[in-house]
Amino acid sequence: MSDLRPPGVEGWLTEGQARVLAEAAAACPPEGEIVEIGSFRGLSTIVLATHAPEGAAIVAIDPHAGNDRGPREIDGYRAEAAADRLAFERNLVAAGVRHRVRHVRSNSADAHEAVHAEIDVLYIDGAHRYRPARADLRDWGRRVATGGTLLVHDAFSSVGVTAAIGRQLVFGRRFRYVGRTRSLAEYRADLAGAGVGGHVRNSLVQLAQLGWFTRNVGIKVLLTFGGDKVLRRFGQRVPEWPY
Repeated sequence: MSDLRPPGVEGWLTEGQARVLAEAAAACPPEGEIVEIGSFRGLSTIVLATHAPEGAAIVAIDPHAGNDRGPREIDGYRAEAAADRLAFERNLVAAGVRHRVRHVRSNSADAHEAVHAEIDVLYIDGAHRYRPARADLRDWGRRVATGGTLLVHDAFSSVGVTAAIGRQLVFGRRFRYVGRTRSLAEYRADLAGAGVGGHVRNSLVQLAQLGWFTRNVGIKVLLTFGGDKVLRRFGQRVPEWPY
């Protein structure tokens, strides 16, 4: 199967992660609701819109304000964010899906009134700091329909996102952990009624991801403090920023 990622569209999404998004979108019921939090330049938006049933609604929530723009770009990127907004529009038009996407230019915490129905597929790739990440999981997560899908990017990779997952999902009683494709974690809202054993297993399989999380934090520390220069000096491969 060919690469599902549209060529020339920037973003942090592997081919395997794009496949997970495409499959989740394709499984959305006709006339269902897909909500994306964090769109950047539209890479994941295009994948979702391309594979969703014709009658499904796709809502992309992103303020394009210059905060939490990307790895190590937490605040102060307003000029870049303005370019991101233009690229987002241009990329959706080029992919032929602009008519399918309703863009809500707002912080996710302020966008609830823009979505009126239950959510069948919720993809969270917004602010990676603990408080907003937890709020997204808590407040938007409760809007996912029973049996619906929750996808979380930078899970067990970003410190803030992983801490939020630990608070909301690891010992939660609603979302069952399905698995992850690198840092894209997939959950299903069908854990209720699984019994004590089911809940314990659900917690344990998530806690088992902390080893991979520790590896990712180590790589980020290495790259942040110039370890890549040392590796290059000795002819060693420099790892990419984990996502």
